[in-house]
Amino acid sequence: MKNANDKLHMDKKKYTIYQIDAFTNSKFKGNPAGVVLNAEGLSEAQMQLIARELNNSETAFLLPPDDDDCDGVIRYFTPTIEVPTCGHATIAAMYAKAMEEEIAPCLLYFKTKIGILPFEIRKTGNRYKIVMAQGDINIEAPLSEENQNTLLDGLGLNHEDMDPRCPIQIASTGHPKVMIGIKKRVTLNHLNPNLTRLKALSNIIHCNGYYVFTLDSNEQDILTHGRMFAPAIGISEDPVTGNANGPLGAYLIHNKIVDTKTDLFRFKGKQGEKIGREGIVEVTVKVIDQKPAQVKIMGDAIVIFKTIIEIP
Repeated sequence: MKNANDKLHMDKKKYTIYQIDAFTNSKFKGNPAGVVLNAEGLSEAQMQLIARELNNSETAFLLPPDDDDCDGVIRYFTPTIEVPTCGHATIAAMYAKAMEEEIAPCLLYFKTKIGILPFEIRKTGNRYKIVMAQGDINIEAPLSEENQNTLLDGLGLNHEDMDPRCPIQIASTGHPKVMIGIKKRVTLNHLNPNLTRLKALSNIIHCNGYYVFTLDSNEQDILTHGRMFAPAIGISEDPVTGNANGPLGAYLIHNKIVDTKTDLFRFKGKQGEKIGREGIVEVTVKVIDQKPAQVKIMGDAIVIFKTIIEIP
């Protein structure tokens, strides 16, 4: 006869979890993300607890399709809240899925909180690369002078540090970020922001992410360098941010900071140097009538570990 402990063990479901470094092909670089490949059966509370336990900036949960319009559902959780979309966690999730299922190159459609998005899996030799189409582009008017002054104070910047070509404004392809262009890379790498002030400002401007970037690059194939802070959602500094570099591409075109004479604008953004987690986001922006129309990001990834957990 089976005892109570045997029955409890039999009732537990096993979940496959990956830890993936995204936007890099070197371990312990780029942006780490958790991925739960078979999240069906987990409650929202359990997803949040797993994200808190893994303690990455985001963890992605893959669920079966809920209708005939998609190949699956994907949800994203920081250690404290659910967010509508996430670039690096998407790269990680599709990479983990491709590795686990040995997927041939294909296009998958996953339902997110901002709609159904196409995710492309590419393969060269034995390595995968993931392309993510982002959501609708939205670029707001520049922040008010009062909010700009509060922001600069929180970042430890002054007006002389700012790139005059770059208005401080919120840009989004599904998860808004404040775009803050500065003149010098050395200034970027010396930032030591007051996270409490930035968190308080988020409640006023209704935007949780602050992306500080510069066009001051000495690397031929790198256009921008950046750092991203999001203390309002529990992220002091995000290593490499797809949902910042993607809308940055649209922002650069919108403000005519880069050439828009062609119908495609491509660039590479580098992030994570200051915290030793360098990664590169490859951005493509479709341009129609010299305006940004669609953003895609692409990146490498690498597996750090795979494990199984049991949850009743």
